[in-house]
Amino acid sequence: MRSLILCYAIALVFSPLSGAGQDAAATAQTGAQPTTTLHANTDLVVVDVVVSDEKKGPVHHLNASDFTVLEDGKPQTLKVFEEHEVGPPTPLPPTPRLGPGMFTNFSVAPANGVLNILLFDKLNTPINAQTEVRDQVLKYLKEAPPGTRMAIFSLTTELKMLQGFTSDPGLLRALVEGKKGSQQGSPLMDNAMEGDQPGADDPMMDMTQEMEANDPDGATIIAELQQFEAETQSFQLQLRQKYTLDALNLLARYMAILPGRKNLIWFSGSFPVTIMPDPDLQNPFGVVASADDEFRETVDMLARSQVAVYPIDARGLMVPPMLSVTQSGSTMNRTPNGFANANTKWFQNTANEQGTMKQMAEATGGEAFINTNGLKEAVTQAVEAGSNYYTIAYAPANRNWNGDYRKIQMKVDKPGLRLAYRRGYFADDPNRPLHRNESETALTGTTQYNAMRAAMLHGAPNPTELVFVASVRPSAAETDTTLVEGNQPGKKISGPFQRYTVSFFANPKQVQCTEGSDGAHHCVMEFLTFAYDADGALVNSQINGIGFNIPAEKYADAMTHNFGYRQQISVPVKGEHYLRIGMLDRTSGNIGAIEVPVATVAKLPPAGAAAASKPPAK
Repeated sequence: MRSLILCYAIALVFSPLSGAGQDAAATAQTGAQPTTTLHANTDLVVVDVVVSDEKKGPVHHLNASDFTVLEDGKPQTLKVFEEHEVGPPTPLPPTPRLGPGMFTNFSVAPANGVLNILLFDKLNTPINAQTEVRDQVLKYLKEAPPGTRMAIFSLTTELKMLQGFTSDPGLLRALVEGKKGSQQGSPLMDNAMEGDQPGADDPMMDMTQEMEANDPDGATIIAELQQFEAETQSFQLQLRQKYTLDALNLLARYMAILPGRKNLIWFSGSFPVTIMPDPDLQNPFGVVASADDEFRETVDMLARSQVAVYPIDARGLMVPPMLSVTQSGSTMNRTPNGFANANTKWFQNTANEQGTMKQMAEATGGEAFINTNGLKEAVTQAVEAGSNYYTIAYAPANRNWNGDYRKIQMKVDKPGLRLAYRRGYFADDPNRPLHRNESETALTGTTQYNAMRAAMLHGAPNPTELVFVASVRPSAAETDTTLVEGNQPGKKISGPFQRYTVSFFANPKQVQCTEGSDGAHHCVMEFLTFAYDADGALVNSQINGIGFNIPAEKYADAMTHNFGYRQQISVPVKGEHYLRIGMLDRTSGNIGAIEVPVATVAKLPPAGAAAASKPPAK
């Protein structure tokens, strides 16, 4: 069956597409190119530098000659130098003109100016801190400078776009004040209201210590329960690591094609990358875990997409829990080292959490705001700093792409200035895929990280690494009682069904194909359409993977024609449904996705006979 599908796919890839599809794809692709392409298919290292004076005010009108750039201590030659500063709002470029049933993931953005993203991290933030964040953000939005463009996202176990980029502060305030901006408890925190409190009084530890002298067997049981509880908490924290890095990874992909610098203002409560051993447990190392690899990949992707991260500790100025009268239990009073141990645990965990924030900021050229109750002022400072900057790019003198970390050092030939920029990068081969090549499909697999699975979630932002156009139309006027062959229902669903034809159109120059010794190019793509109900439950899916070779003598001509592919999916007629449509280039790992409300296409005329054709029979 797979070989037949591949043959069918190849025929579609190389067949000319309809004029409407070609025009739409060409329009989207033309508009998708940033004004200055610095981070696509090049070995230039791009660094955004924020220069401020002693009062933290922006410094303007510096020249390229004022900067010295060192990589691993060796001077580098600047290839690009641009200054960016806050100016009058610029109008958005026109959106691609698409006909009925045509959709694209191309994001309209101004040619200049900075984009700001507010990320409300409800997964890692206790409810009491979320309340303060909401109030402080509303105060900022009442005084936001005119023309400030912002988008708002929310993170629970999934990343949701609450509001796309807009310069209307009233629209943003209404969202924050409404239901979407309300507080939500984290399902992966033991105390959703106050959050994790390492160092607080532990009654189970107290019971263990009291029973050691009187009932050793009972003490062992209690210790085992304590070990189990700690390992459960560690597992929950690992899930939070995974969901958070998935979200940041998807945000980087969403903003990949948007030009210029993007400021990610991330309100979070606690997010350690490494879980340290706990000496109070029977097995101190049973809770140890690390997400260093995923952290490195995510930070690298953010930097490549020119996203500077500004983490803000939503908890504000914190007081150690063992100093509270509510935590002065018997463990603190009766155990000689109880208070000291609790104090050490709290400071170690807090340093680990805040260290992650600082590391994320330093690696992307942002700034971390911790131990401050001035959250509004932190937002103001982050937006101002991230809106006045210099873009510098250089071609590294060291051409050995060995994957090692290389340190970047910037100097300005003027005293008293402060510089904020990313401090290094991993010297990966620029011709190597930017992302890890995942071997499993978006529905299956057990790897810790799957970008395509995250991109195909209902309500997620649309990644733009692959810009494409999708045509969605009913396949026929009649309804069906059975599913399209090859569809994979996500839950028990019943007819009648409306069959929809999804046609993909993409510029082949976006696709990375491997060139063989004979000059032929081998390409591997994956096309996905998921159907969700109004509650966000997956009801049906269609996934097709294709691999094809383009002979050397046909490659140049193939690059002048859009890649095309068609697949069909059955959607229940009753109820509200959404189609999530995605493309994956398996060689590069680049992805694109679009979400379409079925109601917007349900009454369109059926697709033509060519669109409704089926793969050859088995």
